[in-house]
Amino acid sequence: MPQLLLELFSEEIPARMQAKAESDLGKALTDSLSSAGLAFGSVETLSGPRRLTVIIEDVAPKSQDVREERKGPKVGAPEKAVEGFMRGAGLSSIDQAEIKSDPKKGDFYVAIIETPGRNAEDIIAEAIPAIIRGFHWPKSMRWGSGDLRWVRPLQRITCLFGGKVVPFEVDGISSGDEIEGHRVHGRGPYTISDARDYRAALEDVGHVMLNREERRETILQNARKVCADAGLELVEDIGLLEEVTGLAEWPVVLLGEMDPAFLDLPEEVIQLSMRVHQKYFAVRDPKTGGLAPNFVVVANIAATDGGQKIAQGNSRVLSARLNDARFFWDNDLATSLEDMGQKLATIDFKKELGTIADKVERVAKLARELAPNVGADADEAERAARLCKSDLVSEMVYEFPELQGVMGRYYALKQGESVAIADAIRDHYKPQGPSDAVPTAQVSIAVALADKLDTLVGFWAIDEKPTGSKDPFALRRAALGVVRIVLENDVRFGLEDVCGRADMGLADRKVGFDGSDWSDYGASLIVFFADRLKQHMRDQGVRHDLIDAVFALGEDDLVAITKRVEALSGFLESENGANLLAGYKRATNILKAEEKKDGKSYQGLVNEALLAEKEEKDLFAALKEGESKTAAALQTEDFEGAMAAMSNLRGPIDAFFDRVTVNADDDAVRQNRLYLLSSIKDVLDRVADFSKIEG
Repeated sequence: MPQLLLELFSEEIPARMQAKAESDLGKALTDSLSSAGLAFGSVETLSGPRRLTVIIEDVAPKSQDVREERKGPKVGAPEKAVEGFMRGAGLSSIDQAEIKSDPKKGDFYVAIIETPGRNAEDIIAEAIPAIIRGFHWPKSMRWGSGDLRWVRPLQRITCLFGGKVVPFEVDGISSGDEIEGHRVHGRGPYTISDARDYRAALEDVGHVMLNREERRETILQNARKVCADAGLELVEDIGLLEEVTGLAEWPVVLLGEMDPAFLDLPEEVIQLSMRVHQKYFAVRDPKTGGLAPNFVVVANIAATDGGQKIAQGNSRVLSARLNDARFFWDNDLATSLEDMGQKLATIDFKKELGTIADKVERVAKLARELAPNVGADADEAERAARLCKSDLVSEMVYEFPELQGVMGRYYALKQGESVAIADAIRDHYKPQGPSDAVPTAQVSIAVALADKLDTLVGFWAIDEKPTGSKDPFALRRAALGVVRIVLENDVRFGLEDVCGRADMGLADRKVGFDGSDWSDYGASLIVFFADRLKQHMRDQGVRHDLIDAVFALGEDDLVAITKRVEALSGFLESENGANLLAGYKRATNILKAEEKKDGKSYQGLVNEALLAEKEEKDLFAALKEGESKTAAALQTEDFEGAMAAMSNLRGPIDAFFDRVTVNADDDAVRQNRLYLLSSIKDVLDRVADFSKIEG
């Protein structure tokens, strides 16, 4: 069956937009063909700096005929109803309708509407202009006198079906069978008739590497090779690799040199100058472990001199950039972090929460209070917190915002601060995403927790919580960061306690404070933390209902909650655990039914004198022993021991339900046995709220 080839050729498409545009165009075209009833086979999409391409194999020559039966009103229905039916079905006379019978509803009219299939060329010629005009780009533009919006001026539309041009026009651009290659090495144009011609023309004489994945792999392998040939190592950067893949149609990888004198700048500064401004890869010397005075650049041309002049030109441009960086570095070193920090009083953190200087004061106080919980020196924690935001006003961070904290560490070490304080300045923003590591040094932990807790408590106090998918201040990330820092470092504290301390910091300084206090919003924030803990543990394969069951006890120590959940999970996977849960559910269901029927609660002490049957006596004894052992185990956070104590209840509970009738004729005995069932619930609920556990 025929092949459909579509290429949209324009001026340079921003690299970050290419992959999504490729996918979106393929989906839009296949959706249009499907909705028109046109069958097709495999689909291939391609993208590059100047083109988006879709190749669809085995497209049906025409869409299928459609036969529709449209049910109408009953025979003898009012004239208006019949006329409306005829208009909707496209009938000129009711005689054109069939009459069908229903044993219950009687005779009614049915219109047979037959729609013949359409030629594929007509469907394609109608679909593609609509797709182009309605295509969404993050940013688009108009040019000339037309009204078409595209990411960059659209120059050519190539559309072939079965080897022939599908004729249509979009904003004065007529579809055709010509394509253009590399601007320098093989511009063309070239006339094609199918995908084979298309590839042959572009990838051979046209010097265009069409496939995005092939370009990416070619760049990576060649970059590694030019470094290895020089005895160096490529500093790999996935994000930069993706970007340069979208910048070159015919990538040529070159190794350039830079002035070794620049190597006394911080590595992060050199790498960012290369990456952000020039799209170069940094290179490392394996002998020293430090950066080498080299860089890797991806050119879009195969120069006759092997790229020597290109590399030299890029080296001169890089030198200019690094000279700027050196200027920023020297200026920043001339100012202490304390002096930088004074400027924070002129920058709002959030209008209702004061300036960044106000936030620093709150974080410093909280970091000092948290220091004993994490084993940090309180003076160092407070000092690090007071300096942690100072580099935000440095010239280097103004130029490279990604280096906040990183530059603060360098400046702190230069002015004689301890490594612990310097590391805390760098690491207090961590983790900044799920793949980012958490701080592990004690001072860093204290400052990172204080910073995030202050932010969360502050935004809750002014009632600016995340709503739906909107979270402009990254509060979910902050809470998840707290969860990860606490769990991965085994930090012990109650959330309510430390958040209450952060709330006091807000109230003490009266920073935009609206009169709310912890009691007004505290419960909501704790629930928010619970949701983040669920997300974190769910990602690790833990059931959310077990987290709910433990949280229901009022526990707010994240480490204790996690340990209890893990022990509970293991217990419920055992035969004893599963059967005990079933016994719990049975007991609570009986209690609910009887309490509803009697209109009262059966929470009370069991009267041992009324226990007549051996099984109820055994259960009563087992519950007393289980309660004692469980309480003792929980006191020492021996959650596995608590589960083991509960597992001993399985036999007595099973025997009770097998041989004892709860609803005895004697009302006192019946009530006592219901108290016994309530005791089962009470003992098990010491470990977790079993009513929230599914199954």
